[in-house]
Amino acid sequence: MTPKPSAVLPDLSPWRSSRDFRLLWVQGLVAHLGGSTAMVALPLQVKELTGSPFAVGAMGAVELVPLVVSGLYGGALADAADRRRVVLATEAGLALLAAVLLVNALVPGPALWPLYLVAAGVSAMAGLQRPALESLTARVVPHDQLPAAAALNALRWQLGSVAGPALAGLVAGYAGHGAAYAMTVGCFAVSVALCLRLSPAPPASGAGRPSLRGVAEGARYAWSRPVLLGTYAIDLAAMLLAYPPALFPFLADELDAGWSLGLMYAAGSVGSVVVSLTSGWTSRVRRHGLMVVCGAAGWGLAVAGAGWFDGVWVVLLCLVAAGAGDMVSGLGRSTIWNQTVPEGLRGRLAGIEVLSYSVGPQLGQVRSGAMAGWTGARGAVWGGGLACVAAVGLLAAALPALVSYDVVTDPDARRRRASRERPADGAGDP
Repeated sequence: MTPKPSAVLPDLSPWRSSRDFRLLWVQGLVAHLGGSTAMVALPLQVKELTGSPFAVGAMGAVELVPLVVSGLYGGALADAADRRRVVLATEAGLALLAAVLLVNALVPGPALWPLYLVAAGVSAMAGLQRPALESLTARVVPHDQLPAAAALNALRWQLGSVAGPALAGLVAGYAGHGAAYAMTVGCFAVSVALCLRLSPAPPASGAGRPSLRGVAEGARYAWSRPVLLGTYAIDLAAMLLAYPPALFPFLADELDAGWSLGLMYAAGSVGSVVVSLTSGWTSRVRRHGLMVVCGAAGWGLAVAGAGWFDGVWVVLLCLVAAGAGDMVSGLGRSTIWNQTVPEGLRGRLAGIEVLSYSVGPQLGQVRSGAMAGWTGARGAVWGGGLACVAAVGLLAAALPALVSYDVVTDPDARRRRASRERPADGAGDP
């Protein structure tokens, strides 16, 4: 007899039912712990080498083109190749790039250009990997457990986001950037070992080679679905207008609280973890589009508060609230994607999803860095938050299909559910 999900605690059904989901969960936690460590150490090192908010924000511009190109190609590759092999190869590539950061940090007089080069390389590897990685969940988890899987994946992600920045702030501050990058290398080595244990994930029968035509087919499908377009547009607007991490080193200085830098990076993840740990309610939600809208608006409002208030503890509390709002929106997006997208297009649509939630933060770094040069870090943070709230409201009004989405009545969700795919059979939707 299947245990009844808790009204509050996360539903652990996917963890119990799927060995591959357990492996993916642990692998993702370890990899994200390492990646989050580098996420703090890298901009901090750029700040120390240049002292420029624009130089830190410019990392987003460096990462953008590789992410767009590799994300779209990675989506097509995920539908045409064994997804396990794609994940394994790119994870090994990320480990090598982390080793480059480690070597550069250990030599006398670290150079600036390798930091930008590695940032671009990491962006390219992530773009190739994420469609294959994201599309594996819908393959290894039964359809009725997808909301629970989304919540557990979010919890995994946020645990790494809390522990990684907190450890990185301490390690980089007391032991140097080299020690932080060494942690990253070690985490990716463990992740590669876990990927080797995953079951093969061959493409669906009849899948063609990766091609521009295949990418265009996925784009046409997404364009024809207003609900999907709404999830992409709202996430892009929220991240473009109100993504503040590039300014955290400068915000901490303006608040005369340099000790709070690691806490700033971790605060949003704390809010996300709180939502994930109390996510039992998500298994009973039907209106996931409404979750996307409300969560994104809450994110923008909380970010505005983080830029407006003077007290560092109030700022940290606002960042916690922002993380909670972002998690609510993210759970809604992930559930809609997994509930509605056919298996035969899963990789290509995952590539578009990667762009929707990755391009925004990259451009958001550029926006925040440039705006901070005119208004200061705090002005760039609160102004972006208010702009996010306004943009989300306009998009919700323009895309009513997203707000009215209901998993029980939506035709794409009903077709996906009726196909009753077995978790590991690789068959496509009819």
